[in-house]
Amino acid sequence: MRTKLTMYEAIKDNDDNDHQWREKKDIESALQISRSSSLPPDKERLVSLDVFRGLTVAFMILVDDVGGILPSINHSPWDGVTLADFVMPFFLFIVGVSLAFAYKNLSCRFVATRKALIRSLKLLLLGLFLQGGFIHGLNNLTYGIDVEKIRLMGILQRIAIAYLVVALCEIWLKGNHNVSSELSMIKKYRFHWVVAFVITTIYLSLLYGLYVPDWEYQILKEDQGSTLTTFLNLKVKCGVRGHTGPGCNAVGMLDRMFLGIQHLYRKPVYARTKQCSINYPNNGPLPPDAPSWCQAPFDPEGLLSSLMATVTCLVGLHYGHIIIHFKVNISFYEEVRLLCSTLSYMSPLCSILELLCFG
Repeated sequence: MRTKLTMYEAIKDNDDNDHQWREKKDIESALQISRSSSLPPDKERLVSLDVFRGLTVAFMILVDDVGGILPSINHSPWDGVTLADFVMPFFLFIVGVSLAFAYKNLSCRFVATRKALIRSLKLLLLGLFLQGGFIHGLNNLTYGIDVEKIRLMGILQRIAIAYLVVALCEIWLKGNHNVSSELSMIKKYRFHWVVAFVITTIYLSLLYGLYVPDWEYQILKEDQGSTLTTFLNLKVKCGVRGHTGPGCNAVGMLDRMFLGIQHLYRKPVYARTKQCSINYPNNGPLPPDAPSWCQAPFDPEGLLSSLMATVTCLVGLHYGHIIIHFKVNISFYEEVRLLCSTLSYMSPLCSILELLCFG
């Protein structure tokens, strides 16, 4: 009898242990399911944007490493456009498309604004660190920033400005309309286009309307027979309005006025022009009759030109909206074709307007 009771208790204990083990596994499974359901789902990535971003990075590496050998893909000295000149607009376009997806569903506008400000500030500070002069060169072990000559603008600073403006537009100027057609999408984002139109108007008005007077700058005079540091004053004669050449444009005048000529880029790309280099289209010694502006600082990522960089980012934002709302609709392609045609026609119209107004 005692043996039967012992066997019964053993079987009962095994059943209890098995039951507890199953309960434990059920609880763990339930917790795992609860944990997985509480975690945010993985964000769906836009593969075409990733591919385009990778190609843009590849273009950047190509033109940086091979541009000096192949002038046809290097940055244009001034007039014209080459493969290298598409890299920066491509990056700005990618930023705009990404912002459309990043702020597709907003929980709190103030939190989103704070994050946009912080990210823009990080980009700005990183740009000052990388392009402000802290690092003196790959083959130079010295480092440090001369505050009197630090370069204030640069590639990352321009992206930071465009990112902040476009992010604020997407956060605060987006309508509440349900998008079911092209017209409803225009209504939803109509204030974005108002911002793009205002920025473009300001840019063209300042570029062609400001009067550019004569101006001066200093360069270090090399004198092998003396140990003293001497400077040579050079005067650039302008006295024009609406000029788009290297020496007398409103872009450079505004940068010299607000940023200071000592904070501009000291190796401008127009040093490779035919007027400034005997090795055109590469860098070289100055010709005997070189203009006085050939050695003047000029920032390609200046204040006024950054306005149109913001518009490029807004165009990318619009393409992001098209992808979001018309992902499986044939009207997406019609919208893209219409926008491309509109932008393509605007360039020659602006050139004709320049000829009519300023000769």
